[in-house]
Amino acid sequence: MRKVLIVTYYWPPAGGPGVQRWLYFASYMREFGIEPVIYTPENPHYPLKDPSLVQQIPQGIKVYRQKIREPYQLAHLLSPSGTKRISSGIINREKPGRIERLMLWVRGNIFIPDARKYWIKPSVRFLSGVMEKEGIDTLITTGPPHSMHLIGLKLKGLKRIRWIADFRDPWTSIGYHSALRLSRRATEKHRKLEAAVLNGADAVITTSSQTMREFKPLTPRPIHVITNGYFGELNTKGQPEGPFTISHIGSLLSGRNPVSLWNALKSLSDVYPEFKRDLKIELIGPVSPEVLQSIRDQGLGAQLYVKDYIPHDQALERQRLAQILLLIEIDAPQTRGIIPGKFFEYLAASRPILAIGPEHWEVASLIAECKSGAAFRYEEQQKIERALHTWYQDYKKHNLTVEAEGVEAYHRRALTGRLVKEVLWE
Repeated sequence: MRKVLIVTYYWPPAGGPGVQRWLYFASYMREFGIEPVIYTPENPHYPLKDPSLVQQIPQGIKVYRQKIREPYQLAHLLSPSGTKRISSGIINREKPGRIERLMLWVRGNIFIPDARKYWIKPSVRFLSGVMEKEGIDTLITTGPPHSMHLIGLKLKGLKRIRWIADFRDPWTSIGYHSALRLSRRATEKHRKLEAAVLNGADAVITTSSQTMREFKPLTPRPIHVITNGYFGELNTKGQPEGPFTISHIGSLLSGRNPVSLWNALKSLSDVYPEFKRDLKIELIGPVSPEVLQSIRDQGLGAQLYVKDYIPHDQALERQRLAQILLLIEIDAPQTRGIIPGKFFEYLAASRPILAIGPEHWEVASLIAECKSGAAFRYEEQQKIERALHTWYQDYKKHNLTVEAEGVEAYHRRALTGRLVKEVLWE
């Protein structure tokens, strides 16, 4: 088989969405004539771990590892909770403490493009030998962290290889960049590095059409949209037993606080006492304190169930046991192209999706295309309330179901086939 080297910071036992994209691509590549070879850190600082994902690693796959200098490990000694929040993407925008402000400044202005920058040079030296040894002439880097792309950029300058840069998230247009207290010099350096990667790669992959449109003016290189997807079989069961559970699986970061939703739930609870008795708000994963306080302020503390990160297989089960699946994105133009990886798992769970995000959010188009729920803007409280009331009435009739269309196109195997055909064999 033709070998392809994949440079990824996240690999099992890492948890969270960052690890799953290339874990599952690697799982199916052999079916399409590609042998994946993985390069990943030996001693990474993962804010989330999920040992269950180790079972998904393809049997016999070759994984090269090399030690990495991790500034987050040092920062953890200074502020364990702050380090975990920042490395997980949870940033207190309103009232960050003095230490957290310093950590954000250092993260944005010293560690450019990110805190894994010290892995670039040793990785280039190491991988030059690996590529010769393995006879590899195709390289894939996936970010964030975007320092992985700088490994690819330097290898491209040294060797005759084909290099593909996969952007799971945007770089300079990502929403949290504004919270990093970037100086003018740091902002310009981020932009120059982003441009160098976009123009140095032979091809670019994005996970959304919006990100592709943002990159188009920056590079003449071909840009392919390969979204994230789901793994396993579609849920064919009907409405699950249990309370009227509205579940959010994953991180609820600062800025993703749908106050209009909590207001709508309070309004329905005030009008329909039975609704409040049936209601359960399930938040699984890291949640910012602001979100929890907003829910309690509406008198819904008794309906709130919060649990920290759980293994991926358990998260999939919780999705299928929910009545409504909640998807939230920051209300900003920069997030229109963000399609959370769990969205596709939500599709496979075959439960109604309630999405709240920015105007012209790409997720809203996908929900309409797949007929899998409803999407709203933050200010549309009355529409959110009406949708919830309708779903609740269906729930009471034991008829809360979804007849989605075209979901199979987002299975990880189908997406791997597209990746190989459209990008790797180009």
